[in-house]
Amino acid sequence: MTRKKAHLLGFVQHGVMNHASTMWAHPQDKIGYSFARPEYWRDLGRIMERGLFDAMFIADELAPYTTYQGSSDAVVRYAAQFPVHDPAAVVPIVGAFTKHLGIGITLSTSFIRPYQMVRQLSTLDHLTGGRVGWNIVTSYSKSEFQAMGLENLTPRDKRYEVVEEYMQLCYQLWDSWDDDAISYDRSTGVFADPSKVREVDFQGRYFRSRGRSFVMPSPQRRPVLWQAGSSEQGRDFAARHAESVFGVFPTVTTMRAYADDIRARADRAGRDPSQLKLIFGLQTVVDRSRDRAVEKYEEFRSLIRIESALAIMSGHTGVDFSTLDLDDDVADVDAQGIRGLFDAILQKNDGKPVTVREAAELYGMAMGAPTAVGTPADVADEMEHYLDEGGCDGFMLLATNVPGCFVDIAELVVPELQRRGRYRQRYPGTTLRESLQEY
Repeated sequence: MTRKKAHLLGFVQHGVMNHASTMWAHPQDKIGYSFARPEYWRDLGRIMERGLFDAMFIADELAPYTTYQGSSDAVVRYAAQFPVHDPAAVVPIVGAFTKHLGIGITLSTSFIRPYQMVRQLSTLDHLTGGRVGWNIVTSYSKSEFQAMGLENLTPRDKRYEVVEEYMQLCYQLWDSWDDDAISYDRSTGVFADPSKVREVDFQGRYFRSRGRSFVMPSPQRRPVLWQAGSSEQGRDFAARHAESVFGVFPTVTTMRAYADDIRARADRAGRDPSQLKLIFGLQTVVDRSRDRAVEKYEEFRSLIRIESALAIMSGHTGVDFSTLDLDDDVADVDAQGIRGLFDAILQKNDGKPVTVREAAELYGMAMGAPTAVGTPADVADEMEHYLDEGGCDGFMLLATNVPGCFVDIAELVVPELQRRGRYRQRYPGTTLRESLQEY
């Protein structure tokens, strides 16, 4: 029986904080680095490539959260996903200092027009030799719309109707150049055949565009498409469009339920379910000594500031948790933002009540994702369990102290997975799509 091999991706943000609340205050976080400088991204990319990761995956938020207490004061005070710089700017830097590592970026369809989105992503795919992925998101945060000078969010029940049309226009633009359109004939001065560079004339309900795509077909032609659909509409969208789906699930049972559901939807959409890679969130705290790994985990937990975690959780869900007591049950909260992350918190205790304080502690550590703590063998055991019983294809690794947590994966966990036949020995090609579809 062939045992499934794991895909690994590093989950980071172009900011002070990644995804573990107040982890930037750890004495070993970013020592000698500034997240805003190229050297940090150069070395982070090299570490992940040494570990043969599929990609660095860069999350994003477009404005400070203002849901908690009706203000962004708490996020500023604790660097709770603040400040956050443009993720796209990092791509050429990482691409220039690596040869195989993919770079996935989060870009919102709410604020970038389809024509410009295609141009930007294809440009980045050219600059990296075919290693760009796009995490397709529709903005959910009121603070983002206010910062952009817009009053109204896209209604929740319309989000996927709008983005569906958005994607159809993107596909037409990406596919509008024939493979043999460019002749580049110096003797005649002819660069391309106009009949093979078609003008797109798209007249939809939400988007209109008329013109030729302004960028040559990139090495992958389309970026690798990521999505994190958790609602019914989101799951259907992911099943139709995504090449890789990212999810956060706290237990092997919830992992398997999602995996079976999304693959069944892909099959109904006429796709080969095996081509849709399911990458689930996982945090690791690893050391050669199990006792030392547990000590490190407790050090990380001690850094969590409840108010910081609540500010992020409020921003993600659209619920002001300052209006609740820390001992209140969160089960009946109507989360309108990133519903999947909030559901992960509710599922963490297998149906038992979760208080606001407990939710903040869980969210502050790993956004509800499981945390594997122990020796390289312990962590590999847990990964194998999720691969085999949870139905996933790999892991989005949530950062603790950076870059040390990724050094630990590359130097300790990857060799253990390779020894078990659970991980690649070399990259299969030069593009992100080749890495993702290798197994």
